[in-house]
Amino acid sequence: MNKQKSSKPIVTQKLALALLAVIITLSVTLVMVAAQAPGEDPLYKGLIGVGVGLAMGLAGLGAGLGMGSAGAAAVGAISERPEVFGKAMIFIVFIEAIGIYGLLIAFMLLGKIV
Repeated sequence: MNKQKSSKPIVTQKLALALLAVIITLSVTLVMVAAQAPGEDPLYKGLIGVGVGLAMGLAGLGAGLGMGSAGAAAVGAISERPEVFGKAMIFIVFIEAIGIYGLLIAFMLLGKIV
């Protein structure tokens, strides 16, 4: 019998969580450094630009991953029991709010640059 080894994914969940923790720590540090810098310093504006990118990117990533799993579950639940449509839409709206909050934070940070 020819047994094949199951291929493990290159990036495991623990590694992905560790990478996410490093990104969040870096972004918080950059925003704290930028908050202490004077307003006309180019480093200040650059670090806020990095914060804007991280806010939008991470919020979009989180909303996309959440929407993928919750959307699939919602469609499955609605196909079996149509009366759960309202409850499923509430969960979907909460996930979409994460992306909107990221956009709001990005605009607030952009307001500090201009």
